[in-house]
Amino acid sequence: MRAAELARIALRHTFAARQGHLSVFMSTLAMIGLVLAIALLLTVLSVMNGFDREMRERILSLVPHITVHAALGDRDPGVLAETLLAQPAVAEATPFASFEGLAMADGSVEAVAGLGLEPAALAEFTALGLAGAPVRGDGLYLGAAVARRLGAGEGSIVTLLVPARDGRGAPETAAFPLAGIIDTGTELDEALAVLPLAAASRLAGLDGGASGLRLHTRDLFDVSRIRRELLPLLPPGYYLTDWTLTHGNLYEAIQLSRRLITVLLLSIIAVAAFNVVSSLVLVVMDKRGSIAILRTLGATPAQVGALFLMQGGMIGVTGVALGSGLGFLASLGVPKGVAALERALGLRLLATDVYPVSFIPSDARVSDFVLVAAAALLMCLCAACYPALRAARLAPAAVLQADH
Repeated sequence: MRAAELARIALRHTFAARQGHLSVFMSTLAMIGLVLAIALLLTVLSVMNGFDREMRERILSLVPHITVHAALGDRDPGVLAETLLAQPAVAEATPFASFEGLAMADGSVEAVAGLGLEPAALAEFTALGLAGAPVRGDGLYLGAAVARRLGAGEGSIVTLLVPARDGRGAPETAAFPLAGIIDTGTELDEALAVLPLAAASRLAGLDGGASGLRLHTRDLFDVSRIRRELLPLLPPGYYLTDWTLTHGNLYEAIQLSRRLITVLLLSIIAVAAFNVVSSLVLVVMDKRGSIAILRTLGATPAQVGALFLMQGGMIGVTGVALGSGLGFLASLGVPKGVAALERALGLRLLATDVYPVSFIPSDARVSDFVLVAAAALLMCLCAACYPALRAARLAPAAVLQADH
């Protein structure tokens, strides 16, 4: 019996719904379970990939990879910046001035983390959510959450109050027009206040100096080694920190959650594959007469076993195809669906004071689809081995005798 004939029989037993066969009904149930399990796994993986992408491309593009801190301030940060930029691993070095203080507007007060940057560095925020007017020398830019709580909009006057650097003098105050609102959709919007370096240096009590340098490296995930290599180049009174100290736990939590969810949902696919075992065993019991006829017509035990392996493979291929398509559509629709649900309910499901981003991201990757499809097909083929072996062991005479 040729392989084409076996495939035609397997197709009829798997998809010939109008004939009302038990084999078709059981195969359909197995396929439905497989489709739902694969679609769920791919959708969740796409969402976790989205969080990973937003962490790398949005949050960590605004946060310096390595920060050089000057304990007493740096009056001439350009000299150290040139030294560090000479290292191949360092792509960018920009001075900054930082402080913690209070922002006041229209009778409201909010705590802010101030960051002073040069105009060129300020412009980098534009690509990641800076709304409003172009950068102005006297402008202040607030995170969206801070501006919302203050009730401030573009053009509003915001007063910053910063404690004295030594803790004993009078606090520094300055009023700025709100030139723009930084809406990155991340946790950075909760307390960020960005202003020109000169103004921030005066408020921080640095007298025109800088708090240190913000370094961006060529390899985001090799900062620990780079930090160790840069440390001997620093003058006394300087020290280094990197993004893993501030956001490393969050990134590792995302990766751990992704791995755990993958294992859990793969177990659901395994359960669906086990359903293929039970379905095909029932098919073998239901088709004992057909198996006897095939054996009488000259089919070998290996061919009978191959028939049920083909049926298991067809269930797997169909489940993978439909599940992958459904998972792809779901991964594309999840962000818009969640946004629509938030608008309908009038609430925000993800707030940046709790979660790293304020929206559900999604990133469907081909590698995930290939790996899930391969794993599901392998499980289905393995699940079909036992029913195929059981069918191959049935002899024609024994089957006919059992039927009579």
